[in-house]
Amino acid sequence: MRYRLTFFAGLALGYVLGTRAGRERYEQLKKSARQVAQNPAVRNTAESAAQQGRVFAGKAYHVVSDKVGDHVPDSVTERVRSLRARNANGSAGDDWGTSNT
Repeated sequence: MRYRLTFFAGLALGYVLGTRAGRERYEQLKKSARQVAQNPAVRNTAESAAQQGRVFAGKAYHVVSDKVGDHVPDSVTERVRSLRARNANGSAGDDWGTSNT
């Protein structure tokens, strides 16, 4: 019960402070967030993290497939093969809308 009370008190406090800040502060925060997101260093870091995630996912797939063996359904196997073929042909995009820029 104490945690619920704390949560709702924090929610109410956040709402009150947010409404007092008003639209001007919201627009200011939105502009700052957009500038950070468009920063080349931030974009490069995000792309680097995405690429590392792809590498780790590939390694995880190999580890899991070695342990699971032939128990992987054919639909999953074909999907992975098609993704690998697409990436090998120079298409850098993936299903999540990211790219290797």
